[in-house]
Amino acid sequence: VDIAVDPLEGTNLCATGSANAITVLAASERGGLLHAPDCYMEKLVVGPSCKGKVSLDAPVKDNLQAIAKALDRDVEDLVVIVLDRPRHEKLVDDIRTAGARIKLIGDGDLSAGIAAAVIGTGVHAVMGTGGAPEGVITAAAMRCLNGEIQARLVIDTPDLEARIAKMGISDKKKIYRTEDLAPGKHIIFAATGVTEGSLMKGVRFFGEGTRTSSIVMTLETGAVRFVESIHLEKRPDVKVRFF
Repeated sequence: VDIAVDPLEGTNLCATGSANAITVLAASERGGLLHAPDCYMEKLVVGPSCKGKVSLDAPVKDNLQAIAKALDRDVEDLVVIVLDRPRHEKLVDDIRTAGARIKLIGDGDLSAGIAAAVIGTGVHAVMGTGGAPEGVITAAAMRCLNGEIQARLVIDTPDLEARIAKMGISDKKKIYRTEDLAPGKHIIFAATGVTEGSLMKGVRFFGEGTRTSSIVMTLETGAVRFVESIHLEKRPDVKVRFF
């Protein structure tokens, strides 16, 4: 079995009490998840309606127009999530010039990618550069949600070039598709909210325990489950509350 895990995606979000910190795990049969190097990765994430209609190499304006057309709306109605980093200054300018709206986030592009593939979250795409391991976990979620991620490793130092060469990666410019990052046939994806988010509530504490919100997806069955759990402390007078 291959396992990709992020014990706390959005450490800074959790530390500051900000939204969308999650704990997440993806699993597959051996070889079903790409062993990505610990480096940055260019990413473009869209939902099922836009699958196959965008390209990581296309200009931002063209991608936004393609997304708008697929969703039968204007570019001005689109919301694109981008990590708030200096490296994304040009990307932000390009999105604004095209007319779309931007939601800048401090951390948590994985949860943002999941939101882009779920109707009703108000997120239509995720663009920009983030962690490669998180890209693999996002791809596992996209396989289950029928969304799409396109990605390319950012190889910008000699040390990193040597490291990826040892891993057998020869094409530095390769665009990884969803099935390249998570090719498995038996993928399971699970995430639990740590702080309040667009898809899941955060951990809630009450006198006798805690309550959590989770999402569990399996590729083979096509099931997407939203799970509410109450974790009780082992005391004889414990009470379950509905809220």
